[in-house]
Amino acid sequence: MNDLSSVPTPEDAPARQRKPYWIRVKAPTSKGYGETRQLMRDLKLNTVCEEAACPNIGECWTKKHATVMILGDTCTRACAFCNVKTGMPGRVDPFEPANVAELALKTGLEHIVITSVDRDDLPDGGASQFVKVIQALRQATPNTTIEILTPDFRNKMQRAVEAIVEARPDVYNHNLETVPRLYPTIRPGARYYASLRLLEEVKRHDPSIFTKSGVMLGLGEERLEVHQVMDDMRCADIDFLTMGQYLRPTPKHAEVKEFVTPQAFKAYGAIARAKGFLQVASSPLTRSSYHAGADFAEMKAARDAKLAKAQAKV
Repeated sequence: MNDLSSVPTPEDAPARQRKPYWIRVKAPTSKGYGETRQLMRDLKLNTVCEEAACPNIGECWTKKHATVMILGDTCTRACAFCNVKTGMPGRVDPFEPANVAELALKTGLEHIVITSVDRDDLPDGGASQFVKVIQALRQATPNTTIEILTPDFRNKMQRAVEAIVEARPDVYNHNLETVPRLYPTIRPGARYYASLRLLEEVKRHDPSIFTKSGVMLGLGEERLEVHQVMDDMRCADIDFLTMGQYLRPTPKHAEVKEFVTPQAFKAYGAIARAKGFLQVASSPLTRSSYHAGADFAEMKAARDAKLAKAQAKV
């Protein structure tokens, strides 16, 4: 299912792995990109777009769509796939919630995505800052839909989820990232089933909040392992699945084992839809917040249609 025909063989592979044509993107040069970058600097906001070296930054920032990364730019974890720097983070910025709200106001965002670094050093893992950001957005731009992408709040999950769910984001995203077998090497600070439980807890506290999760492909996972992750997600009642190609940020990070073809991504997407997800995004360049606003609208419409169909049968 995963076509390896375009991947170089070991004997002729270059020192720096060459990306296939379907994964290459142009360097960002547009006026809109520059304006978004300057606005982030003016408001002293970090973005996962920059810190994680997202390949879609040119397209998204041209449209003034950016995923804000709160709680600083330094993570307390050291995942093998992530380009965000690791170390001891600084203090939490008390002005950050207001600055995020100002960003949404100035850009007229209809949908905003908020993520964060892991903050294992904080008593609540940073959950209270998510709550403050959501509250600031609701006050400044009440019509903006809010999507959050949180860490796993290791050993603090229960209270963190309760507090954030009470603030009522529209979408609660937490990425599983990869299959369970690869966790010890790819995501050593996390636990697969703990991440599933987090998303289950969101639905248990408030079934009306959409839940979302994503995985990277190309790390050495097997096809049936990906299918099992889909089944696990559906058992946790996750609404939205994203699947994208893992890209190695630097030679120090986990290597790309496989460049999964667009056709294989399409096949995975079809299987995911058959398993009952309300929304599926599956392509080499898919990332958690890529086209998030449009995807949210489609997911909401899908749930409304599903509810209407169920009521018609009563």
